[in-house]
Amino acid sequence: MYWDEAIETIKPDALRDLQEKRLHETVNRCMNMGFYRDKFREAGIRPSDLKTLDDLQKLPFTRKSDLREGYPFGFMAVPMREIIRIHTTSGTTGKPTVVGYTKGDLDTWSGLIARNLTMVGLTSNDVFQNMVNYGMFTGGLGFHYGAEKAGLTAVPAGTGNTRRQIEMIHDFGVTAIHCTPSYGLHLAEVAADLRMDLSSLRVGMFGAEPWSEKTRRELEEKLGVEAFDSYGMSELYGPGVAFECSEHNGLHIWHDSYLVEIIDPVTGENLGPGERGELVVTPLVKEAMPLLRYRTGDITMILDDECSCGRGPRLARFTGRSDDMLVIRGINVFPSQIEHVLLSIPEVGNHYMVYIDRINHMDEMTIEVEMSRSFFSGELADLKKIQNKVIKSLHDVLELRTTVNLVEPGTLPRFEGKAKRVIDRRGAD
Repeated sequence: MYWDEAIETIKPDALRDLQEKRLHETVNRCMNMGFYRDKFREAGIRPSDLKTLDDLQKLPFTRKSDLREGYPFGFMAVPMREIIRIHTTSGTTGKPTVVGYTKGDLDTWSGLIARNLTMVGLTSNDVFQNMVNYGMFTGGLGFHYGAEKAGLTAVPAGTGNTRRQIEMIHDFGVTAIHCTPSYGLHLAEVAADLRMDLSSLRVGMFGAEPWSEKTRRELEEKLGVEAFDSYGMSELYGPGVAFECSEHNGLHIWHDSYLVEIIDPVTGENLGPGERGELVVTPLVKEAMPLLRYRTGDITMILDDECSCGRGPRLARFTGRSDDMLVIRGINVFPSQIEHVLLSIPEVGNHYMVYIDRINHMDEMTIEVEMSRSFFSGELADLKKIQNKVIKSLHDVLELRTTVNLVEPGTLPRFEGKAKRVIDRRGAD
């Protein structure tokens, strides 16, 4: 177990003192980066001007676009010799956002995830199967090290090969799983088709894409688990930022490690508890890559009632984003990424449509793109060759499987004003 009662149930006055101390430390670390030194100078403020948490609003916002412009290591606050791991997130034009970790960061991050796993009732008697990507995506290694720190038996299954995943659950007596909710539903359907018994399962942790209460009921019914919502973001370490407890009424944000604000995404003004807006987070314990007032783009609100578990503030379930980012099978995809790829391929034109569907509980992306008139021959072999080229180019950037349909020039819709090229047909389930 990994239960830190003193911190997780800390009293408000003691929490405020701890947050202020850690905020001052974070600001000082940020002064090692030219970006923040310039921002403070432009705003006419000094680190010593921050006396209390109420002064947080004096600080500038940090946006994802800032991190991209700092590629690759412009947001590292420590020498590279102190960074022992790198993860990345997707970028809009093929350049990812780079996130660095010190030894202390990895220990802190795994501890936060271990707290989450303990909070949902997992112990050293549990066998945990992690069914997300092990690689630059933070969900794989993040949850893996957290599970080991919590004393669980970890099965690093990764993604894909659903039949083998089901066999491992059955053969190893797996009691807890972590995956996207869409994959959880797909897993249940395949297990039913195979008539495989998943009765050892009791806990399912699902994140990386939005999901509803209806999906929760379906996951719990089909997999026989208690389903928990997980929230994280690579820029804030990765998964483990906020998590549901057994009350299933909002996600507990680890208040000793993250300062949260809710702002109006248009005006930037702070909103109060119960008012829905964009989540802004200042991580308080990051060493390699500290951030100030990071705009996540995620829409939620702070719940103003106390949870019976005693663990401090909670965020409401996330309802969308303030930008145009899509989440497809747990991977962040920006429409501008797709456009960037298509415009780099001379055989296709400038007009395309993107359709997102949920088929058999899995997100599927279909892209229709017009052929360039100069390359449109109508020969089947030529079309297949171009189609494969587009599919590969998209996969190289998005790291996502897509269906590509080539269509004749002039057949796709034309728009007056802002084009609506993305049609998300998943709907509200």
